[in-house]
Amino acid sequence: MKGLYRYVFLFLLLNLAFQLHAATADSTNLERNLKFSILGGPGYTPDYGFVIGGSMLFTFSTNKSDTALKRSVIPVAFGYMFNGGGSAFIRPQLFFKHDRLRILGVISANNTLENYYGVGYDVNASRGKSADTTQYRSIGFDFNPRILFRFRETDLFYGASVSVTTTAMTEVAEGILQDDDYIAEGGDQSGLKNFSVGFGINLSYDTRDVPANPYNGLLMESSATFYSTSLGSTNNYEVYIFTYKQFQELRFLGKRKVLAWMLDTRFSTGDVPLTELSMLGSPFDLRGYYMGQFRDKHSLTLLAEYRHMFNFGDKTWMQRIGSKLGFVVWGGFGTINPEFPLMNHFLPNYGLGLRIEVQPRMNFRVDFGRDPINQQTLIYFNVTEAF
Repeated sequence: MKGLYRYVFLFLLLNLAFQLHAATADSTNLERNLKFSILGGPGYTPDYGFVIGGSMLFTFSTNKSDTALKRSVIPVAFGYMFNGGGSAFIRPQLFFKHDRLRILGVISANNTLENYYGVGYDVNASRGKSADTTQYRSIGFDFNPRILFRFRETDLFYGASVSVTTTAMTEVAEGILQDDDYIAEGGDQSGLKNFSVGFGINLSYDTRDVPANPYNGLLMESSATFYSTSLGSTNNYEVYIFTYKQFQELRFLGKRKVLAWMLDTRFSTGDVPLTELSMLGSPFDLRGYYMGQFRDKHSLTLLAEYRHMFNFGDKTWMQRIGSKLGFVVWGGFGTINPEFPLMNHFLPNYGLGLRIEVQPRMNFRVDFGRDPINQQTLIYFNVTEAF
C-alpha cells in the first residue's frame, strides 16, 4: 500500500502544478462574456483508481446588459480509467430573463467498473471490496433536466423535471450472483438491466448570492419524481428529496471565510431498482466512503464545512498565487434505512481539502475524506464546491 500512496501523491503533485499554472495564467479576457478554464492530466479516484481526465468550466451571462443576473455555470468532466472504460458528465446551472427562469440538471454517461456491496447497513458494512465479491461493469446514461420559474418577485421557484435513466450491470462478480436482492430483482450471470422514465414536480427557495460557490444565503429544495411502467420504466416507484443548505460568511475572520452546512434526505417507495436506491458515498456527500457502498430505500446526510480562502493581496506574483489558494475542513454523518422514520447505523465522516481558484468564485478542489467505520481515507478531484 505504501507504493500505491507514493504514486497517488505523485499524481496529486502533477495535478496541483497544472491547476495552479492554469489558475494564474491569463487565459480569459475580462471583456469577454464567456470565460472558461480547462483542467486536466493524470489523477486518482477512490472508486476507479488511476485515470486520465479533465474538467472544463464555462461561465457566462445570458444577458450581458443585466449586471444583477447570476452568471450561468456549465461544469464538464470526463475521464478514461486505466482499468478500462470511461465516464463523462455535465451539470449545468443556467439563468435567464432577469433570473425568472432557471434550467438545471445533470447529463451523464458511463462505462466503468464499479462495485455493488448489497442492500442495507449490515450487508454493506461486512462485504469486502474485490473483483470476486463486489465488482461489475456499469453501463449507463442519465438525463435529468429541471425547469424552474420564479414566483412573482420572491425567492421562491417552482417547476417540473424529467428523469430518464438506463443502467446495466454486466460482468458481475461471483459474490453479486449470490446476493439475495440481486437474484430477487431478476439478475443472473448475464447481468441486470433497468430503464426508468419519470416526471417530477420541484419547489425551491433560494437566497444564495452565487449558487456555484455561495458566501451567504440559503437553499431549500424539495422534489417528488414518479416512475411508471406506463412510461416505459422497468419498475413502478417514487423518489422524494428534501435538501436544506445554508451559508454564512464569517467577516470577523476576514473576507472569503465561510461556514456552510447542509441536510439532505432522499426517500424512495415502491419497487425501486437496485441501481436507483438511495446511496451514500460520493464527491458531493460522504467523501471517504466508496460510492454506493451503503444503499437502501431511505438516506439522510448532515454535514458542516468551513471554507477558508487566503487574502495575501495582488501586488506581487507570489501574493496573487497565494490569494488563489484555500482550504476546507468538514465533519458530519449519514445514515441509510429501509424504513422511515427509523434512522440508525450512523456513518461518521470528516476530512479536509485544498482549493484553487480558477475563476472568480469558482474553485478546483482536492478533498481527503475519512471513513472511520472502515478506517480508510479517500482522495477526490473535482470542480466547484461539494454543496
